[in-house]
Amino acid sequence: MVQAETPPTQTVPETLPETIGSVQPGGGVCYRLELAWGKVRRRYLRWLRPQYVRRMAALRRGDVSGAPHAVIDPRDLKYCCNRCDGRWLPADDPFAWRDTIPIARWGMAEVLMMGSPLLVAALLMVWAGGIVRLAACVPAVAAGVLMYFFRDPKRAVPDDPGLLVAPADGRIVEVARLDHDPFLGGPATRIGIFLSLFNVHINRSPADARVVRLDYRPGLFLNAMRAESAELNESMWIGYEAPQAPYQRWVVRQISGLVARRIVCTLKPGQTVRRGDRFGMIKLGSRTELIVPADGVSVEAREGQHVRAGATILARFKSYRV
Repeated sequence: MVQAETPPTQTVPETLPETIGSVQPGGGVCYRLELAWGKVRRRYLRWLRPQYVRRMAALRRGDVSGAPHAVIDPRDLKYCCNRCDGRWLPADDPFAWRDTIPIARWGMAEVLMMGSPLLVAALLMVWAGGIVRLAACVPAVAAGVLMYFFRDPKRAVPDDPGLLVAPADGRIVEVARLDHDPFLGGPATRIGIFLSLFNVHINRSPADARVVRLDYRPGLFLNAMRAESAELNESMWIGYEAPQAPYQRWVVRQISGLVARRIVCTLKPGQTVRRGDRFGMIKLGSRTELIVPADGVSVEAREGQHVRAGATILARFKSYRV
């Protein structure tokens, strides 16, 4: 008698590790300044705008008990949205307009803190006149490069079932077979994408999925072109699982680089995402990896190929149930 095959089951999501205290666990100067400003802003709102505080509290959905600080309005969720379930509907969010700006929300503080002095310097040099005016292009160009780095363009995401799209912009520097991946439970293929300073640095989910595990590892800041950077550099490991049977798995790794020092990841275990959804970024040059099962997946990526996050197809599941 042939024994019936046990049907696959969904994985129970793990808890968020304590090492991931915010969406930017590596910290940073702008990060600390923004948190300090948040304290001042919340104090001002409580003292001088209590009606606004009460109204926002009444409109808030979900539980904010896991947040490391008080949550008065959506701005307070920027760095702790992975630690709690608080949210506001778009119609109730007075800051939803910021999503229409083609600049990454996680980079707006850097643009304001570093770009504003550069623009002021350029204006002062133009006002000074003479030969100094000619040098005004230096800070003006620097401010433009800063805004260009944090750009967040829209993408046309393919909707065919079974596709895995690129999690990052850049150039594919590795398509390598791994003998065994513990999360995937067998042999795997690792696709490494190098992001230069001039690439879009927003990360996007490769497919519809449920997040089941995250792991943040502090580390070095080697050049992301070096193979050993994948093992030694600071990284964020994300384990995904398809939302329907047979619950295929894949992994995305955000890896810091020589210049990049700040990994942003807004995901939390149990969260569901759609293909092409933004889930974070790596600030400045870096590396992002997609690891897929070697069996049952047709890899279309090739070394040297330039890809775009959310748009370029890297692999396809050979059999996929809708």
